[in-house]
Amino acid sequence: MIQQHDCIVLTEDIADDRLQAGDVGTVVHIHRDAAGYEVEFTTLTGRTIAVATVLPSQLRPVSPRDLTHVRELAAP
Repeated sequence: MIQQHDCIVLTEDIADDRLQAGDVGTVVHIHRDAAGYEVEFTTLTGRTIAVATVLPSQLRPVSPRDLTHVRELAAP
């Protein structure tokens, strides 16, 4: 079960927020009955890129086998 402050991994792109599958974010709010999540996505230096509403089908918990990977954010 995903809880507030958990790190999650996107499973699909969210183009409006320039997010891609594989991006990692932190759950900052859980909607009633886990119908959706507010997730904050930041750069590695801590700058917030987006706070997005994410459906349960669009994310997964971080697994012990996950490896951090870096991509540069495209200019808006």
